[in-house]
Amino acid sequence: MSATRKSTYDVIIVGGGVMGCSIAYNLIRSDNNLDIVIVEKDPTYTKSSTILSEGNIRVQFNVKENIEMSLFGIQVLSRFSEEMAVLNDKPDVNFRQQGNLFIVDESNYAEAKQGFVLQKSLGCQVEWLQPDQIHNYYPYYNLSGCVAATYGSQDGTIAPNAVLTGYKNKALSLGVSVITDTVSRIITKNEQVDGVKLDKGHYLISNIVVNAAGAWAPKIASTANINLPIVPVKRQVTVIESNLRPANLLPAIFFSSGLYCFHEGQGVFTCARSRPDDFITYNDFKWDRHLFEELLWKDLLEVIPEFDRLKATSGWAGLYAENTFDGNAILGEWPTLKGCFLANGFSGHGLQQCHAVGRYISELILHHPHLLDLSIFSPERIKENRPVYESRSKII
Repeated sequence: MSATRKSTYDVIIVGGGVMGCSIAYNLIRSDNNLDIVIVEKDPTYTKSSTILSEGNIRVQFNVKENIEMSLFGIQVLSRFSEEMAVLNDKPDVNFRQQGNLFIVDESNYAEAKQGFVLQKSLGCQVEWLQPDQIHNYYPYYNLSGCVAATYGSQDGTIAPNAVLTGYKNKALSLGVSVITDTVSRIITKNEQVDGVKLDKGHYLISNIVVNAAGAWAPKIASTANINLPIVPVKRQVTVIESNLRPANLLPAIFFSSGLYCFHEGQGVFTCARSRPDDFITYNDFKWDRHLFEELLWKDLLEVIPEFDRLKATSGWAGLYAENTFDGNAILGEWPTLKGCFLANGFSGHGLQQCHAVGRYISELILHHPHLLDLSIFSPERIKENRPVYESRSKII
């Protein structure tokens, strides 16, 4: 549905990735009389962090609200195909609950134990494993530096494009509009949002604007004199083929160093590692084979020696909207600008948290009761210097 000839809307959403589409869907489902428009600069989603995500969801967090968001997300994914069906078209998100295995070493033992106790108290299906139990789940790991592990059987991987397409197509079928353009400025008047200006010169009018622009969120926010502590961090993923042929799909395995490895089936794995010196950029989306061969492969061999012979077949790179303040999402209305709602700074967790955040932001906008209270992530915490730390957020 085109919206190029219309000017006034109830809600303008900047960014048509999974977060923007989830918010739009939850809004229109709650009130089908709303006039909602999504402004997305690239309908091909070539550089979208949604599409370039590994597509993992986990309950293994140390902040209660992050755990609750994942529990809700897993519920949504279990019924996603039916809920997002448009006529006979049902999206298949290929939710593979092969589990996530987090290796615990001396440096993160106390944090992991604390998180495990909290996860169990919230009803998560997680196990605390001793080293001799780990090979039952991941026989190729050599237990290097390991003192324990946690295993979440509900965790798994999903198809990012299918989740995005499911939300987008359902929102469109319910009456949401989409404009292909770039927002050049948020318009304000007397400490109130008044709409946006587009690059093509058109103005859209609304007293509610949602910034769901992912890694580009701080650029959008700065046009309204909002300084968000978010930087675009380049992360690359490498696809490898090995001689390993597990009989069953292995769980994703994560290490406190930031290294992780996903089994995709047969001898194919994907792997990556977050580093303190990861590039901050908006322009470099090139996969660098040398980065894998010179740095990551060595790290991988230290924990999975059977990867001494493999072939790096391909890879890709995308952007994390890294919240440098505390690594957690920024959700809600900016304190000094009425009508400016933020869903930003997910630091790699956006795809798994989009379901709960979409509902929460819609509840804020419509003044509905919160089925899940996420006020701990309010933008006010930034102005008041009240960080909410989730140290495992550096992993994925």
